Amino acid sequence: MKTPKRLQPLVDEGMIDEVLRQLMSGKEATVFVVRCGDQIRCAKMYKEAGQRSFKQAAAYQEGRTVKNSRQARAMQKGSKYGRKMQEEVWQNAEVDALYKLADAGVRVPTPYICFEGVLLMDLVSTADGQVAPRLNDVSLSYAQALVYHEELIQQVVLMLCAGIIHGDLSEFNILLNEQGPVIIDLPQAINAAGNMGAAAMLYRDVDNLKTYFSQFAPELAKTQYGKEIWQLYVAGLLRPDTVLTGVVAEDKRPVDVGAVIEEIELARMEAEEEAQRRLMNSAM
Repeated sequence: MKTPKRLQPLVDEGMIDEVLRQLMSGKEATVFVVRCGDQIRCAKMYKEAGQRSFKQAAAYQEGRTVKNSRQARAMQKGSKYGRKMQEEVWQNAEVDALYKLADAGVRVPTPYICFEGVLLMDLVSTADGQVAPRLNDVSLSYAQALVYHEELIQQVVLMLCAGIIHGDLSEFNILLNEQGPVIIDLPQAINAAGNMGAAAMLYRDVDNLKTYFSQFAPELAKTQYGKEIWQLYVAGLLRPDTVLTGVVAEDKRPVDVGAVIEEIELARMEAEEEAQRRLMNSAM
């Protein structure tokens, strides 16, 4: 096929030898199947901010850092340079998350480079070389649903132990090959310790899995893995090999609203102080 304009620099630099076909176009990027030497990979071409349909991007960018204080100020002011920096932070977030999660043992595609808004990474494929299907496109048996759900809950735990929450996990961004589920699409991944919405995003990710798999294994609808995982994480007890039950004891004590507000404010202040320290260190 004709090489898209934004992929041409990677061809010119020898990172891509041939663009084979378009694989898909989603809310944040268009993905192409490409040949790199004797390897078949994929090139994820991010859409510009005005073309993306992904909502509430600001909520996902909380807690992300930039190289220096000048970039941070530009991003806060919303200048042209600042908007460019925001795009780079958004795009590099996926690369950073992929490397970190791969090191933590999470099943994600291997990334190679992010260049001019294009992420080059492994193509997740089946044993016969075909593109691995999305979980949503596969018919599951009762037993398979239980196995894949358990595996993905374990992947969520590994991600959180590495300090990362996917933020948009569902059956639509999980691929399935002979080795099991592979998690993809991570530009909205968040820093669990630096984002005030971390707990809610973790709950939503886990609830999305519960809703999908309970179609095939109805008893999963009653599980509470999200709350269990987060409680263990906050208490400093979550480990990659932690045995989960999916059951959370109901807390019948009255809510101390004042204490909750105080905890939120303290967490906000700590996050701001940490951001300031990082800015000062990067400026030195």
